[in-house]
Amino acid sequence: MTRKMLQFTHIHQRQPDKRGAAERRGDFGEISKSFAPPQAGEQSSRCEQCGIPFCSLHCPLGNNIPDWLMLVAQGRMEEAYAVSSATNTFPEICGRICPQDRLCEGSCVLEQSTHGNVTIGAVEKHITEHAFAEGWVKPLLPGADLGRSVGIIGGGPAGLAAADSLRRKGYAVTVYDRHDRMGGLLIYGIPGFKLEKEVVERRVRLLAEAGVTFVTGCEIGTTISFAELRGKHDAVLIATGVYKAKPLGIPGADRPHVHAALDYLITQNRRGLGDSAVAPELDAKGKSVVVIGGGDTAMDCVRTAIRQGAKSVKCLYRRDRANMPGSKREVAHAEEEGVDFVWMAAPDSVTAEGVKANRMHLGMPDASGRQSPVVIEGSSFTLPADMVIAALGFDPEDVPALFGAPDLKVSKWGTVEVNDALMTSLDGVFAAGDIQRGASLVVWAIKDGRDAADAIHRYVSAKTARQAAE
Repeated sequence: MTRKMLQFTHIHQRQPDKRGAAERRGDFGEISKSFAPPQAGEQSSRCEQCGIPFCSLHCPLGNNIPDWLMLVAQGRMEEAYAVSSATNTFPEICGRICPQDRLCEGSCVLEQSTHGNVTIGAVEKHITEHAFAEGWVKPLLPGADLGRSVGIIGGGPAGLAAADSLRRKGYAVTVYDRHDRMGGLLIYGIPGFKLEKEVVERRVRLLAEAGVTFVTGCEIGTTISFAELRGKHDAVLIATGVYKAKPLGIPGADRPHVHAALDYLITQNRRGLGDSAVAPELDAKGKSVVVIGGGDTAMDCVRTAIRQGAKSVKCLYRRDRANMPGSKREVAHAEEEGVDFVWMAAPDSVTAEGVKANRMHLGMPDASGRQSPVVIEGSSFTLPADMVIAALGFDPEDVPALFGAPDLKVSKWGTVEVNDALMTSLDGVFAAGDIQRGASLVVWAIKDGRDAADAIHRYVSAKTARQAAE
């Protein structure tokens, strides 16, 4: 069915139906249902087709969003998938986990004019799932092999996006990862209620069918030396992500019932994947849980604890709701599922009984422009806790030490330094994603991986030309 555009004046915004909170608390399945084709077409037809597409401008990948919305409204689904996948390596993943309310949808002109944004993320998910169901998504093989190879360290979104792009160009690509599965935080860090693991595994299978080689359980610097890896390939990409938890930095942070967010999430994801060895101390069942932090990782932790059967789950955050860095939708989902938010409070210490905290007020803006939280004297209180999860963000590991590569330069924050071509201080070694950007969004990692693939191609092509001329 072909629909006219600009239908926002009489078609109201509608998100896909969600499973009820009571039902979804009992499992780790995705909480949102998919649009049926008529619903996707109707919601797409609300698009204003702006002369300046702010949704695209605020998408890190520069997705041609108005174009594929129009194609969905017209029922031209195969073309919609072609446009969607032209700029995004994993549109079905971004459609699920991107914080659209902070990016494309938050910048939609209809949102700014109080009509309610176009439901871009849900339509993006619908396009790709429809394409998979119709058999349109196939491994794309290169026209000809170039006889050149690239090694990628890290099988997360940046590494996999680079692998896809490089393989299409004709490179032999090998991805090395220390875990036993590819996907990085897509598999181990993001809970199944946001991203079911089969969605990631399906993409990994497509890459393997396209000829990408995957080597799991491989520690660079131990299993294979970094020098040996460089010798095997014409170029190397470091895309390891950032995994080291930011410290709580308060007394009692080393108590046995205090856990890092990523350790907690990885354990639950391994349990969901069927792995047998699961640490019982990282199970929240029957416990009073306090999660410290206000970002998306904190939301993942509180919602995981609810599903594990925690007795109570509280999220302790030092600022107010308006200043919370996490997605507003994730906060709303958490509240629906029974999470209690303790706003304007910061931890002071962890005791055997729980978390001792102080009430805060917002003072003068800091260097970032955000108001700094200031302790209210005499406001101390204690939250009972059998389990405390620190979700304050992530820092890079010491990559030069891990790889045995002291000449690899890093910034004062520990991120790998790169030039404008994403090349590090070592010739032929590139970096992409969080390891050079700092902890960020999956969509930025995909963008960096695609950009790094283009930079590697230029480098290897120039190197090949020089060798031919010698």
